[in-house]
Amino acid sequence: MSWLALLISIPAVGAAVVVWLTRKSQARAWFASLGFAALQFCVTLAVVLMFDSSRGANFQFYEHTPWLPSIGAEFSVGVDGLGLMSLLLAAVVVPFAIAMIDPKTRRPGTMSAWMLLLQSTLVGNFVSLNFVMWFLFWELALIPAFFLVRGWGGPMRAKAAVRFFMYTMAGSALMLAGMAAVYAAAGTFHLPSLATLIKGVTLSSKITALLGGNGVWASCVFFAVLIGVAVKVPLYPLHGWLPATYSEAAPPVTMILTGVMSKMGVIGMLRVVGPLFPDQIRIHAPILMWIAALGILASAWTALAQRDLRRMLAFSSINHLGWSLLAIFAAWSVTNPGVNGAAALNGAMLQIFNHGITAATLFACLALLERRSTDQGGIDSFGGLRAVMPVFSGLWGIALFASIGLPGLNGFISEFLMVQGSFAFSPWATAVAAVSLLLTAVFLLGFWQKVFHGPLNPRWATMPDLTSTERLVIAPTLVLMVLLGVCPQLLLKWLNPVSEYLLSLTQ
Repeated sequence: MSWLALLISIPAVGAAVVVWLTRKSQARAWFASLGFAALQFCVTLAVVLMFDSSRGANFQFYEHTPWLPSIGAEFSVGVDGLGLMSLLLAAVVVPFAIAMIDPKTRRPGTMSAWMLLLQSTLVGNFVSLNFVMWFLFWELALIPAFFLVRGWGGPMRAKAAVRFFMYTMAGSALMLAGMAAVYAAAGTFHLPSLATLIKGVTLSSKITALLGGNGVWASCVFFAVLIGVAVKVPLYPLHGWLPATYSEAAPPVTMILTGVMSKMGVIGMLRVVGPLFPDQIRIHAPILMWIAALGILASAWTALAQRDLRRMLAFSSINHLGWSLLAIFAAWSVTNPGVNGAAALNGAMLQIFNHGITAATLFACLALLERRSTDQGGIDSFGGLRAVMPVFSGLWGIALFASIGLPGLNGFISEFLMVQGSFAFSPWATAVAAVSLLLTAVFLLGFWQKVFHGPLNPRWATMPDLTSTERLVIAPTLVLMVLLGVCPQLLLKWLNPVSEYLLSLTQ
């Protein structure tokens, strides 16, 4: 069995074992799930150590086996720098989320089993190089995500789960229709081959030759695939499922949804939409950049108005990932983007990891706060917690300032690269989006002041600070925030060759 097949299999097998263990003890099953998640992290770390960053954007650990040739399906897997970073993100966030499950919650073992199964589907999507296989894992991820949202969370979780499922399924139907046209035009579902069909002959021209319409049908196919991928990010105005889902799901579930699953959409933009449709992105880049910019501003403004912590963090996630989309559209808006295009794509890819660990940590801190209080996330219900929870206040503060983009923490460098790269191609759209940076600081610092500073609310005078175990659980991601803030080249050395390769497809 190859390394990548092993990474897909470990959490899936772990989920089956954990489900079997739940028949005897939910607590033991939850503990066993931590063991499988730790094993997955160790194997991922081994793959990271074996990865040769000097090989540029070439896919490593490549495996290709015919599966269903009649429909173009193949077992084709491999990782470049982007794929490797995605594997590492999943290997960090999933055990973090499992560790944050409250032992007092209902059926913690079953919950962790669904998380392991979700990790398996996410890893499968990240390493797939054939669209049928990529789409299969894309769809399979909806199953454990649906049951995690539906099974644990707030009183409106059932409606939120159905809305989440319907939005993403509708997007997937559009994407599948678009990719069926791609297969009819190109005769393959192998994603690297689709990106480099014939020198000088683009996929858009092949679709036009097949369907006619002087490029109209090529644009229709492009938008079908784009919408299908963008729903997962989500891109405004396709975000209707996210606020309710993030606010109703249990915080450990939201940690995976925002920390890893939403990144499937951004990675899909880089792996499917951009490489296959550079012509169409370039044609429609002005409107796409303005949609992304206005979505960034709108989500930040909406977050500013929230009085519920979960919804505030939900809209903050839309805001941060919107920057990735703006940078991607900007980088592909011209035929020779040069250094600024590379900066935009590097920032967009780095944002995948930076936002993943930061957002997961923020929701983990929210879980710890809710675990200690009877109020579920109301900003105005607290006050002065720093007096009784100084350690918790300090650790949450690190994650909060990383989300704001404070220099020296991981969020700064990715935001700087995206703003620099995007401004070179669309200064007005970038300037509009940049207003959100100020709004983000306002609503996050406003939350910080109301919850942790000022007079102590007597209701929380005896609220305990973090235990030693809780500090150890949160510490690794905080260390990563500082480490990547000081040494972003740890990831950029993987990502820059991928950026150069992706940009070469536009020439």
